[in-house]
Amino acid sequence: MTQGSAAATEKLYSPHLLALSTQLAAFPLDETFTHFGEARSRTCGSTLEVGFDLDENGRVDRIGCRVTACAVGQGSAAIMVGHAKGREPQDFSAALGRIDAWLAGTGPAPDWPEFDALLAAQPHSGRHGALLLPWEAINRALSTSAATR
Repeated sequence: MTQGSAAATEKLYSPHLLALSTQLAAFPLDETFTHFGEARSRTCGSTLEVGFDLDENGRVDRIGCRVTACAVGQGSAAIMVGHAKGREPQDFSAALGRIDAWLAGTGPAPDWPEFDALLAAQPHSGRHGALLLPWEAINRALSTSAATR
């Protein structure tokens, strides 16, 4: 590994990003959730399952996930689930659109709490699939009326 690539890796895998993965333990996937979605990265093979319940106002009430991904995928999942409660479905579709644009270099980073921990992943196209996993999974789940597994 060259000195430049070592510095880029260190920046990508920041202490903040690595710490986020430990937060996933607070959001286990529960078989009683009413909505489920899955996503798989074509670039790295990472996978994510998300489950959640909506409250009577159509906002996320409870959420959990199961992640098999690198630190970028785990961090992205922790950021999404950690700030999902009380959000409406359109918040997730808007975030996915902004993330896609940001990764393509055609828009600013999304305005989502703690997303700054993922900013160093933008130039690493091999990590984009893992970063997108939670956002794609929840949008798939929201596009179905009720969960079927």
